[in-house]
Amino acid sequence: MKAMNDDVVETDVLIVGAGLSGIGAAYRLQQERPGDSYAILEQRSAIGGTWDLFRYPGVRSDSDMFTLSYPFRPWRGEKSLADGESIRTYIRDTAREAGIDRHIRFDTTVSAAEWSSADQRWTVRTSRGEWRAKFVYLCAGYYSYDRGYQPDFPGLADYAGTFVHPQAWPEDLDHTGKRVVVIGSGATAVTLVPAMAEKAEHVTMLQRSPSYLTALPPRDGFADTLRRRLPAGLAHRIVRAKNIAVTQAFYQLARRRPTLVRKTLRRMALRFLDEQAVDQHFTPRYEPWDQRLCVVPGADFYKVVRAGDASVVTDHIDTFTEKGIRLASGEELTADIVVSATGLRMLPLGGLSLSVDGEPVTLADTYSYRGLMLSGVPNLAYCIGYTNASWTLRADLSSRYVTRLLTHLEKHGYDSAAPTTPAAMERRPLLDLTSGYVQRSIDAFPHQGTAAPWRVTQNYVVDLVQMSRADLAEDMVFTPARSLQEV
Repeated sequence: MKAMNDDVVETDVLIVGAGLSGIGAAYRLQQERPGDSYAILEQRSAIGGTWDLFRYPGVRSDSDMFTLSYPFRPWRGEKSLADGESIRTYIRDTAREAGIDRHIRFDTTVSAAEWSSADQRWTVRTSRGEWRAKFVYLCAGYYSYDRGYQPDFPGLADYAGTFVHPQAWPEDLDHTGKRVVVIGSGATAVTLVPAMAEKAEHVTMLQRSPSYLTALPPRDGFADTLRRRLPAGLAHRIVRAKNIAVTQAFYQLARRRPTLVRKTLRRMALRFLDEQAVDQHFTPRYEPWDQRLCVVPGADFYKVVRAGDASVVTDHIDTFTEKGIRLASGEELTADIVVSATGLRMLPLGGLSLSVDGEPVTLADTYSYRGLMLSGVPNLAYCIGYTNASWTLRADLSSRYVTRLLTHLEKHGYDSAAPTTPAAMERRPLLDLTSGYVQRSIDAFPHQGTAAPWRVTQNYVVDLVQMSRADLAEDMVFTPARSLQEV
């Protein structure tokens, strides 16, 4: 990495984002491409991404840590479903031990990336000057870090209590002895309710419609047994393989036999709640895995509802009042604190604007190539994990593919590679979920096609085979190195 002048720095690879994906990408780059210079640009002042941003009570993973952790660094924590602080520490320790933290430029917001075919370089504009890079890898996720999704609730200005969104949780918010209403029924809501119920007078989850919940043990007994008897690395690989198999099998069962899975999840709820409560509040209108399942460790959500420390109300909001929320049914929920767990605001590629040779790139007009590159855009990759399994599984496959592509370019004397779509390919949404946060913004994202390498499978086993054996030249246009063109 070298400074071209006071404001421009040049590097081989520029990674955007120092969260779970970005740190994993840097590790793979160091291992597979040790001769490449690289830097990580992070808009916040700390490592961790999502796991540093979210600080609400009870924040935790809803994927098991044996698959959410890196395959190259075994998870040694006690819990399979870990708390946010433990995950944050794990990511930071990984960066520090590998020396990745020395490559991070904090408090640096990326606003634009411009590709020049004449220079065969990206110029990346940031809040702290410009960078030039041969390859850009975007690991900033797919939602806005600045703010979450917030509906325009009628009467909110009249509410005299405390109103908060989980993405901007105040450090000094004390809910001890308070009456709390949590709006929403997704993963954040079902995490907040049992966590806040420990100190609150009462917590009510207000939902417009139910979501599917699945209860999993917070610890993995099989993993505990293996870790007592085998080396940490070997135990980690076995447990990881087992959890991948179980997760994928359950997802495939849900898509092919939804009635069976629906009945299974209902029976799970009936172990803790009566039939009337399950019918009214825990029987969704959609099929399992049309939206991501909400995981409840140790059935904690069901337990606090059964104990009476929390309750669920299924209704629509008429208006906020001074003391709480009046519902469409006429009932009023009194609340000292209202938590608006209404979801994420999706933001493709971290909000960065792209252009190629002066022409702006409209993401909605592009296709996703192998789930990590954009049609017609050279030397750029992005990282989006799985929606039906741990994010890291897909992220690590993408990072390994990027290093293979970089090696291919070097070996064959190419400067750049750009995916090119076949003619008249059918367009499909990139993410196949009916969740509100997806449907609100999916039209702004790239599309996927109907066949490889343009189809996003959401199947780790298939992707593992296909991406490790992928023909790097398939549907790809390469530009010879300038030195070769001049010969």
